[in-house]
Amino acid sequence: MPVTKDPDNASAAGPAIILVEPQLGENIGMVARAMANFGLVELRLVNPRDGWPSEKARAAASRADHVIDAVTVFDDLASALADLNFVFATTARQRDGFKAVRGPVEAGRVLRARHGMGQRTGILFGRERFGLYNDEVGLADEIVTFPVDPDFSSLNIAQAALLMSYEWMKSGLEDETKTNFAGPDMKPASKEELHGLFAYLEGALEARGYFRPAPKKPKMVDNLRAVLTRAGFAEPELKVLRGIISSLDRFSPAMPRGDGSPGDDPRRLPAAAARARKAEVDRPPDANGDDNDKPPLGGKATDND
Repeated sequence: MPVTKDPDNASAAGPAIILVEPQLGENIGMVARAMANFGLVELRLVNPRDGWPSEKARAAASRADHVIDAVTVFDDLASALADLNFVFATTARQRDGFKAVRGPVEAGRVLRARHGMGQRTGILFGRERFGLYNDEVGLADEIVTFPVDPDFSSLNIAQAALLMSYEWMKSGLEDETKTNFAGPDMKPASKEELHGLFAYLEGALEARGYFRPAPKKPKMVDNLRAVLTRAGFAEPELKVLRGIISSLDRFSPAMPRGDGSPGDDPRRLPAAAARARKAEVDRPPDANGDDNDKPPLGGKATDND
């Protein structure tokens, strides 16, 4: 279900995203989607090439309709920036001038600090083909650039907007490493449980003849324990491992552990004998066409006939 945002309260949600002469409606829509992912709602367009509104933009926004519905369009960049107190210009190229240059992490923190002081802020993005002109960068307060490969530094505007939107949201978290959900909280296994697994596994391997040659058994056991203690298992995980070992180690009562493989279980022998009998019955006759099991014709299968 789409999230509804109040466009009149856009400044409370964070910096405005300003796109200068965007060419494709699809890119505008993907920028809107990236903004919505990280709680931004105010999108400003300066002279979009194909006009506005754009159904292609709405489709690409993937239900970020609250951002698309609140878009404002301006004839020139100065008008789009007029009510803002602080603006970052994004660029991948070094520019002439005296503006401070920051990376995205630091830029996100600067925006968060200024937002906390009640200032209205914005992030400026250029055209898909060549970015911003120098005079447009000159209207911003500082520059933000991404640590990209200098031989392939161009970013799609939606990608650039996603990176900055992410840094904006991250800068507002009490713990930057916190996630929206976590794995299960499992109690670590006690040493008694872990040692019990060691003993059980060692016994199963001993029965299988794993420890060969015998003089190397102590070192092999040490290695085995080192592997199992490194993982730091929880109680449920040890139960899974023990169940696996138990299944692999299962022998019938007629075949005690260490007396052979499970395939030698006598309870399976009747089935094997039946298969052998069937193979004998199905065996083809010899080369002269006679079945060796049949007596000679006309006699009683005695030496006198």
